[in-house]
Amino acid sequence: MIRLALSSLKYRLTSFVATFLALFLGAAIVMACGGLMETGIRAAVAPERLGGAAVVVTGNQTHDGVALTERTRIDSSIVDQVAQVPGVATAIADLSLPAAVLSDGSPVSGSNDNAGHNWSSAQLTPFTLSDGVEPTSDSDVVLSRQLADSAGVSTGDSVDVAVRGATEQFTVVGIVDAGDSSPAVFFSDSAATDLAGTNGRIDSVGVLTEPGADTAAVATEIGTAVGSAATVLTGENRGLAEFPGALASQQTLTILAGIFGSWALLIALFGVASMLSLSLGQRQREMALLRAIGSTPRQVRRMILGETILLCVVATALAVIPGYFLGRFLFGQLASSGIVSSAMTFHQGLVPVIVGIVTAMAAAIAATLVAGRRAANTKPLAALSEATEPTRWLTRPRLILAVMFLAAGISMSVVTVAVMENGPILASTAGPASVLVGIGLALLTPGFMKVIVAVVGWPVRMLTGSAGFLAVNNARARSIRMAGAVAPIVLLVGIAVGTLYMQSTENAVKTETYATNLLADYVISTGDESEGSVTGGFAPGVVEEISALPGVAGASELVTSDGFVDGPGGGSDFGFRGVTAAGAQDTIRFESITGSIDDLTGDSVAISESQATSFGVQVGDTLGLHLGDGSPLTATVVSIHADDLNDPSILLPADVLAAHTTSGLAPQILVRAEEGVDESTLRSELDSAAALVPGASVSDRASLISDNTRVQQILVSANYTIVAMIIGYAAITVVNTLVAATRKRGREFGLQRLTGSTRRQVLGMLGVESGFIVGTAVVLGTVAAAATMVPYSLVKSGSAMPSGSPMIYIGIVVLAIALTIGSTMVPAWRGMARPAVDSVTRPD
Repeated sequence: MIRLALSSLKYRLTSFVATFLALFLGAAIVMACGGLMETGIRAAVAPERLGGAAVVVTGNQTHDGVALTERTRIDSSIVDQVAQVPGVATAIADLSLPAAVLSDGSPVSGSNDNAGHNWSSAQLTPFTLSDGVEPTSDSDVVLSRQLADSAGVSTGDSVDVAVRGATEQFTVVGIVDAGDSSPAVFFSDSAATDLAGTNGRIDSVGVLTEPGADTAAVATEIGTAVGSAATVLTGENRGLAEFPGALASQQTLTILAGIFGSWALLIALFGVASMLSLSLGQRQREMALLRAIGSTPRQVRRMILGETILLCVVATALAVIPGYFLGRFLFGQLASSGIVSSAMTFHQGLVPVIVGIVTAMAAAIAATLVAGRRAANTKPLAALSEATEPTRWLTRPRLILAVMFLAAGISMSVVTVAVMENGPILASTAGPASVLVGIGLALLTPGFMKVIVAVVGWPVRMLTGSAGFLAVNNARARSIRMAGAVAPIVLLVGIAVGTLYMQSTENAVKTETYATNLLADYVISTGDESEGSVTGGFAPGVVEEISALPGVAGASELVTSDGFVDGPGGGSDFGFRGVTAAGAQDTIRFESITGSIDDLTGDSVAISESQATSFGVQVGDTLGLHLGDGSPLTATVVSIHADDLNDPSILLPADVLAAHTTSGLAPQILVRAEEGVDESTLRSELDSAAALVPGASVSDRASLISDNTRVQQILVSANYTIVAMIIGYAAITVVNTLVAATRKRGREFGLQRLTGSTRRQVLGMLGVESGFIVGTAVVLGTVAAAATMVPYSLVKSGSAMPSGSPMIYIGIVVLAIALTIGSTMVPAWRGMARPAVDSVTRPD
């Protein structure tokens, strides 16, 4: 039977290619999303400077199972504890601090935000001292070759280095070759400890094991020795000690992979199933003939199942390598935009491959068993009579599946509005709603097609003449098969409209909130918002100097971080914002209800009204917090302000919050100008003040808002890449379905031409049919998209109408029209190039 199926392949090459593409692309996309998920779960980070250490001991970068956003440092006494463990040859303390080599007052090329290190840690890379000696004095410094060349200095020269917001002069006593490692500035151990300002705490401990020692056994012994005071890392996880922020990317990447992966899984299942169902439906005459010549239902089912499995094996095997490179490309887009840490290592192992293969095969086999069952089980003569057009579509399995998908999608929408809060995981329930509702509606499209043809059939015939007459009659007779072409377009429109308007609403709300809440006219920054500060930030006292300038109404440091609130109503994912009490009200918009922001000094906190209710506290009460580095803080509530659902940050004193960030300093100072002040004079004053701070620059309000919008667009572009991939697969499914369906109608078009219809009339009929298809699909797709857009917009902005240009919707509708008409007209026009008699006599 398989041999018979393969021999007939040349007569159904179009449907075979379409089915192959659906399986191949569906498996590749699922594998790629699976690779993103595996990368997030493993959170592997290859070490750079610590590559020579077999084991690395570092701070616990989690609190209650949630990754911390700032570096957690450990007590230096752990070095001695680790050194005493059997199998440890040397235990070396590692300490990093923001340091930038300056040339003419500006950081040289190659500086990064953690370029400073203690000299002892150099042997962990190892760096090779190619010129000079190691630093022994607090005024000595050793530079990597790249930094020395960029600054134009050599051994014995003096060099300015910005450390923790201040400029210090050092003597270059040595130069090291860094190889592929990042540029580095090495201080003596004592100088690094003093400059870091970490109260003697260190970042990590690098362990060099004795020759022949079992690394795993040594790591276990070290873990026992340090207990809960630190985390022991080996293998590909050692890099987490150098890039602690990478662990915070784990949750982001896992959430994104889960959201997009679930979409891809559902769309791949639906795309493969619908394409196979269409392909098998077109072969009903072939199956009827097999039954008529004596084949049993079991033989027919076995033939269909065998060729499907064979096709799946070939398609999914060929999808493995493209799936890997697609996953790597998607990860690169996320990393380059800053959504996830670029230090993470992409992994796509066996599990994503198996998931992709199983997904494609499960969809294909299920569709094969369902679609082939009717032809295989009917009597031969009945099968031959049914080989024209099916008349029954609302089967019990279809109805059950449609209700299940619609109920799941509507439930997602309800949960989004009633349960979910305005936060980063809001899209996890809103996004899949359009996919689920779209599939549910697609399963019911035969019924919708019948209704639409009945409603608009008469006006269409009146307006389009003979072409409309043919199209309406054809649509009535072939509504079930036409519905197969409608289904993938419903999914395309639903996903595209829902997702793009969800993202445009997010952008609009963030931009509006940022612009509304920002009262400052200028901002002084020590680095680009998307790249961070290379000098660490502003030294204490700079904000007071800025506030004292003529024409300045108020100035406030700005520090951002994330943390935790202890007790009732608390948890993780709270945004913390550090401000200067004296200038906060002048630079940031908020309305105090009780208490005063002027009291925001020392261990104090200001919260919103809804947060006060949730936490069960009032002004004067204490609130337990854990900051970004995991440090506990018992803060007194000094102010309660009005709610801002799109900016629910908890306010802390800037100096308190900055001390618990990785850099330890505020990277920005917001400045508000006095009424009527000469802007050019004030800008000149601010530029002069910024020139005294290495790496600092001044931007006005318009530039600040523009930069914020630019950063948002960078983040959005990565999301659009993944969404475009999913929409692209849906579009390919549309094209596959329509081309295969149209080419199968060659006999029908030939008969029409033999009975008097012109080529133009046939194409006109197809144009009207395409109108039925795309019109139905756009209406149902819009309903599916509303399941995502409306609840998301209600939570984000309080309005049921999403934000965004109408051109987004128009563009998607035009795309659907172009795909439908192009995939219908082109193969029909090419098919009618041959004589009508040949089309009628040509095998199906």
